[in-house]
Order: sequence, then C-alpha cells, then structure tokens
Amino acid sequence: MQTALVYLGKILFGGYFLMNAFNHFSNLSMMSGYVQSKGIPAAKLAVLGSGLLLLAGGISVIFNLFPLIGLGALVLFLLPVTFMMHAFWKVQDPQARMGEMVNFMKNIALLGAVLMFLSMHVG
Repeated sequence: MQTALVYLGKILFGGYFLMNAFNHFSNLSMMSGYVQSKGIPAAKLAVLGSGLLLLAGGISVIFNLFPLIGLGALVLFLLPVTFMMHAFWKVQDPQARMGEMVNFMKNIALLGAVLMFLSMHVG
C-alpha cells in the first residue's frame, strides 16, 4: 500500500508543477504582463524560463528522471519566485496582501517538500 501512496503522491506533487508549466506556456502574454507589473526585467523570457523549470521538475518528480536536476530546477524556480513575485510585505491593499501571503506560504511549503525529496537523493 505504501508504494501506491508514494506513486499517487508523486503524481499529485509533480502534476502540480506540470499544470503550472502548462499555464506558463498557454497564458504567456497574461503571465508576462503580471511578471512585468512586479518589475521583473525580460518578463516574457522569465515566464518561459520559469515554465521550463516547472516542466523539468514536474516530469522529474513523476518519473524519477534525473531527480537531482529536476528537484534543483524546482528550487531554482521556487526561491526567486517566492520572494520576488509574492513579496506580501510590500503590498498595501489588505486583500492583495493576503493573497500574496497565501502564495508566499504555499511556495515555502512546496520548497520544504522539494527539499525533503532532494534529501532522499543526496546522501
């Protein structure tokens, strides 16, 4: 039973990143506008690059392919995105601030899970 749960967990966890990768590519213009509004240079390139990191990470988690590279890609995605895109402490509007805080905390939790997966592959 544990094996089935592990596979289900990997599909759900990796699938989350794959769905976000799909969103990055299929909504490139909208995502680029949002990224640009946060003051990130080369917004379109940033969205494409982050989409590739999400794609590599999601595939890696689900299929256990090159786990160090895939999990590293997720760390490379989550660290800057969390602190640059979801800097809730900079937002004045209370509702927008809460939304950014939720996304910030979600990303911190995802980063924690990625680090746990990573620890299973290094050591």
